[in-house]
Amino acid sequence: MSDQPSAPTPVAGSVGACEPDLAHHGDAEASAGLIDLAVNVRRAPMPTWLAGPIADTLTDLARYPDPAPARAAVAARHRRHPDEVLLTAGAAEGFVLIAQALRGVRRPVVVHPQFTEPEAALRAAGHQVERVLLDPAEDFRLDPDRVPADADLVMIGNPTNPTSVLHPARTLAALARPGRVLVIDEAFADTTAVTGRPGEPESLAERRDLPGLLVVRSLTKTWGLAGLRIGYLLGAPDLLSRLAAVQPLWAVSTPALAAASACATPVAVRAERAIAAELAADRDHLVARLAYLPGVRVAGRPASAFVLLHLAGAGRIRAALRDRGWAVRRGDTFPGLGPDWLRVAVRDQSTTDAFVEVLRETMEA
Repeated sequence: MSDQPSAPTPVAGSVGACEPDLAHHGDAEASAGLIDLAVNVRRAPMPTWLAGPIADTLTDLARYPDPAPARAAVAARHRRHPDEVLLTAGAAEGFVLIAQALRGVRRPVVVHPQFTEPEAALRAAGHQVERVLLDPAEDFRLDPDRVPADADLVMIGNPTNPTSVLHPARTLAALARPGRVLVIDEAFADTTAVTGRPGEPESLAERRDLPGLLVVRSLTKTWGLAGLRIGYLLGAPDLLSRLAAVQPLWAVSTPALAAASACATPVAVRAERAIAAELAADRDHLVARLAYLPGVRVAGRPASAFVLLHLAGAGRIRAALRDRGWAVRRGDTFPGLGPDWLRVAVRDQSTTDAFVEVLRETMEA
């Protein structure tokens, strides 16, 4: 028997002749000296309520990390019990734990286009992965009936990276059933906001009634903590215990645990909601400016910290933008997309105005 993971099998749509590079991420695009629209991490001064607790841990690093206080804080935020929380070294570690702990699944399905690490982790663990490819002509909306009924592991992002689509909670809940593990990647859930609706619209983080639900969360995006590596999983205790059994000891550092506790406080949640509202205004500005560029189509109705663009010759344009000092994320490394897609991070409105002007000049050159 070969030790190489099996190639993915398409369930709907076409995978294409060339397999996308699942290991490629936006940080590879964001070279020094470029204005970074390729990475979806917010860059802003760290608030004192977050910086202080992190800095305070630096005098006590001889002690092994104790995750209990952070688990309790995260659990309280999501109205859960602490044994329904598993802290991880970023959301990416969560995908590895899922792939390693659930080796007995028979038919894992990943809904694409989405963040590539869930599939990469499954394949690295030897799983034969099937793909459901959502249709850009349908604005990448999910029809639950397209997911095979006998899939016993289903993974999907919400909001989805790179499409920025926010699927209705009821649509995702329809995928849950006994005998299936349903993984919802909510790494960008804290970036979403809908006027007149409190909290995170369409999040399943507080749902305890759906069988097999695992929600993956990240604290690295809104709070600029990508280098600290902190995330967590929410789910039933028996399911989380299987994942914890394959997690290395002390996987989450003491400074990262302090960040998790701080980001779960009411002060942090209020600040997060304010940031999400500001982001929505900046995103609307970006979409409105792009609408004036002939040949550029914004996919669907973006809901997160990035937008997905379709434009002919995107590869050439991306290279030309780099020559002019701008980094954007190529789309062809995401299954279900191709060479005419780019992902662009939402930034402040002055940065957006400058970018759109450079993009216009590049397309006309």
